[in-house]
Amino acid sequence: MTADADAAPATAIAPAADSGSAGSGPVQGLTSGLLRRHRDFRLLWTGETANKFGSAVTGLAMPLIAVTTLDASTFEIGLLGAAGWLPWLLIGLPVGVWVDRMRCRPVMLAASAASLVLFATIPLAALAGVLTMAQLLIVALATGAAGVFFQTAYTAYLPGLLAPADQAEGNAKLHGSASAAGIVGLGSGGLIGQLAGPVNGLLANTVTFLLSLWCTARIRHREPVATGRPRRALRQEVGEGLRLVAGNVWFRTFTLFGATSNLMLTGYQSILVVFLIREVGLDSGVVGVLIALASTGGIVGAAVARRVAARMGTARAMLFFELVLPLTTLLIPLTGAGAGLALYVLGGCGVSAGVVAGNVIKSTFQQRYCPPELLGRLSASSAVLNFGAIPVGALLGGLLGTELGLRPAMWLLTAGVPLAGLVLWFSPMRGRRDLPSEPLVREGGTARTEPVPAPTG
Repeated sequence: MTADADAAPATAIAPAADSGSAGSGPVQGLTSGLLRRHRDFRLLWTGETANKFGSAVTGLAMPLIAVTTLDASTFEIGLLGAAGWLPWLLIGLPVGVWVDRMRCRPVMLAASAASLVLFATIPLAALAGVLTMAQLLIVALATGAAGVFFQTAYTAYLPGLLAPADQAEGNAKLHGSASAAGIVGLGSGGLIGQLAGPVNGLLANTVTFLLSLWCTARIRHREPVATGRPRRALRQEVGEGLRLVAGNVWFRTFTLFGATSNLMLTGYQSILVVFLIREVGLDSGVVGVLIALASTGGIVGAAVARRVAARMGTARAMLFFELVLPLTTLLIPLTGAGAGLALYVLGGCGVSAGVVAGNVIKSTFQQRYCPPELLGRLSASSAVLNFGAIPVGALLGGLLGTELGLRPAMWLLTAGVPLAGLVLWFSPMRGRRDLPSEPLVREGGTARTEPVPAPTG
């Protein structure tokens, strides 16, 4: 579970915090039928579902290859998890500016094509007998860089594709299908790894990335290139995005929460495969099935997010989904053989439901609240901290697993997941029923920092 990303680690249940997304005021757009009546969204949804399936297979196959084929150490597994997210720290800020200057769809196409080629090099190298841990790390780093471009462009593209009344339903469908595709992908990846070897699991990406490319290419919607504002120095535009995140209490709160939550979530997820194989004693096929079962909570979270938010209020629903449900992570370190496997499934289901539901609310908020011309920079600026915590968490998991042992490390890291929700609790969100529903006012070329509204409800 990590901040909303194009390709979260396979052991991840869902992103903890969207790169700046949040909930809105009373949730609207509860009518259904978006997939039936909106051709372009249907293509985007199909391509993203295929993409998430392939990413889930890849994310499970990569650590399985490292463990079973290359006999990697626990620290190397953590390093592999960190490599995929390190590009957010290295290039995240300038990518946000570049995306705001360009059309998003070509960026998404180029990023997907690059990932397809990069992942294909792994089974080819294995076939030639030259696959190494260094290559796995390089591929993880390079596909992570492609993911920075894709996710930033994707975040800025969706609001222009959908009318505001459809955005809540669109986000729910995208998050729900991503969870379902991840579940099938994880189960398939584990089964393929058991029957044909984990390297062959990466072959699934060939079809899934090609399908994603084909669907994205067929979308008719073309967003206009921004021409109304002068192009300034890269440093100035990066600074505007950073000031937006730092100066607005809602963006600041969600960014700090995302970074804290992702640190702990990725920490335990980076050593989860090793924990289940070496500590619990499972084989790769069972690992995939077990993680897939735990991820079913994400489908439930996506399905109920809008209705729970409409009944409770978006602010209160966020606290429930991101603070209360993640308490179930404390069951994960208790996982054992036999009936003890149910503890992992219950813990994983609870935290995945909370994270996916929270992301649905947060995504809808960001798309309505942030000025459209700043969405790319907002996404990238908050993602640098949100996603930048992921490689730190992965390294932390590998280090704690090496120094303390796998089970003690799991106890420390899973305990930190619900504690991250205290960032939301000690924010203005605690005293409100709903998050702001009115768009952020932009004056003089910059978004005006909003005062904290009086509590309601």
